[in-house]
Amino acid sequence: MKFRYTILYVADVPQALAFYQAAFGFEIGFLHEGKDYGELITGETKLAFAAKSLIAQLGEVPMDMSPDRPAFGLSFETDTVAADLDRAVVAGAQLVKPVIDQPWGQTTCSVSDPDGYVIEICSAVQGELKQDV
Repeated sequence: MKFRYTILYVADVPQALAFYQAAFGFEIGFLHEGKDYGELITGETKLAFAAKSLIAQLGEVPMDMSPDRPAFGLSFETDTVAADLDRAVVAGAQLVKPVIDQPWGQTTCSVSDPDGYVIEICSAVQGELKQDV
């Protein structure tokens, strides 16, 4: 089995794709001709977007996201956390948490996208991580 997609339910798929392209530099990989589904090029696991209206047609009712009460988070790793935070804010992201150097050897900050999804911008964890198997 392979983890293949994370799909965010959004109000406007082309707008979401354009935001993530401007804010985080991801390339648009696919936009369905109906403009109700699209994907970004993010590596092996795709970040995809489906219109809430499409999901409603399938009989599901997606919840509204809120940065004050996130249901989950996305994390984008970078070597330039502060600069990437600035880029995201200029593109329309809302600041949730400023840049913080964490005690476990990672620099983090958070923003929310126009649909209320929280995105952590972070560096790689520095030092050794111990894995209990």
